[in-house]
Amino acid sequence: MKKKIAKNKEDNNWEEKVVQVRRVTKVVKGGKKLSFRAILIIGNENGKIGVGVGKANDVIGAVKKGVTDAKKHIIQVPITKYYSIPHPISGTAGAAKVILRPSATGSGVIAGGSTRIVLELAGIKNILAKQLGSNNTLNNARAVLNALNNLRTFQDTASHRNIQLDHLYS
Repeated sequence: MKKKIAKNKEDNNWEEKVVQVRRVTKVVKGGKKLSFRAILIIGNENGKIGVGVGKANDVIGAVKKGVTDAKKHIIQVPITKYYSIPHPISGTAGAAKVILRPSATGSGVIAGGSTRIVLELAGIKNILAKQLGSNNTLNNARAVLNALNNLRTFQDTASHRNIQLDHLYS
């Protein structure tokens, strides 16, 4: 389920994708209380991405809460001119571990599950990814966000080391 949503007046090209809707129950004094949990990913396919979770008594309410939560957790991803990432990196969330590697132009997004959705909505077109440790949808999506958040460009590295960008190559 892909749908366009507007964040601000200048950013009206956000896409949302519902990754998972689960029926969850809570045992209370009178029996079982039913509710729904929705995992959502929003992105503008230009380097901004967010993952959110919403719980409500109906699916529509859970999706709305998930969109609000995803907007609160948006990160900026550095993307190369070949629509890939600058360097290999791994990320973790809970027991889930994800390894991301830049790939050759034209190879596409080689990933599975929620990892593929996060990378596509971020605007990355050439990447290789591997999920390890867990097949939990939410933790895998958060692990990808963790990895993408830790990416550094050459400019970031040069400024962190207090050297010129051309000295970084020599």
